[in-house]
Amino acid sequence: MQRINLGDFELTAVSDGIYHLDGGGMFGVVPKSLWERKVKSEGNNLVPLGLNSVVIRTGSHTVLIETGAGNKLSDKMIRIYGQPAKLLENLSAAGIAPEDVDIVINSHLHFDHCGWNTIRQAARIAATFPKAKYYVQEGEWKHAHENQRDGVSYITENYDPLVESGQMTLLRGDAEIVPGVSVRVYPGHTRDMQAILVQSGGQTACYISDLIPTSAHLDLNWVMSYDLYPLETIESRKRYYAQAVPEKWLTMFTHDSNLPWAYVAKDEHGKMVVRK
Repeated sequence: MQRINLGDFELTAVSDGIYHLDGGGMFGVVPKSLWERKVKSEGNNLVPLGLNSVVIRTGSHTVLIETGAGNKLSDKMIRIYGQPAKLLENLSAAGIAPEDVDIVINSHLHFDHCGWNTIRQAARIAATFPKAKYYVQEGEWKHAHENQRDGVSYITENYDPLVESGQMTLLRGDAEIVPGVSVRVYPGHTRDMQAILVQSGGQTACYISDLIPTSAHLDLNWVMSYDLYPLETIESRKRYYAQAVPEKWLTMFTHDSNLPWAYVAKDEHGKMVVRK
């Protein structure tokens, strides 16, 4: 757990734990001899990844960005990915109960980003954060119901009950959620993946999600095999850097197992690097 102040807001990084994905999937066409200089594989070509969420206390609202993988994975998925399911425990350690959360924002609806949206209670699915309003892009929700390449990454129990009850709002493009917290669509990983911008006191942080999943993915061309639109990922990264670097945004990494956030800058050779 790490905590910082951003203007008048307090940001707390909390984790749902560590899971593992194939290094080739995470780094696409980048040779292992290159990516393993930054991330060491742990047998079977698997690399450790974080399941990082961020809590924003604005003074008026408690906002939760992402809800990890949750505890509803199938036995087959648990064998592949594991199921650490640490988010509620870590929220409690940070002094946050599910009832304290006013707003939940999902960048997209892959299972490792919205798993704790809901929980099983006996024979029914219920909202994990009973008083919260949930937000995601409408196009992302529609995509989750198509017969698409990444269909294995969607679990309808994580979001359909919330849409049906009206607790989840489906957005259409960039929007302000509450003062100081807004979303901006950055296509590439999926068509409608949204980043979450946090702005207070002249400072900005951005939860960029799977557009830049870890601090090892800063290079424009280090694109995941999981990205549905890899060329759009590159263009979205260019657009992000064009504003985030000169304005000194704090970049929050969704899957970095060691570094939840850092400042991104260009070094003397023009390469993108992190400044902790």
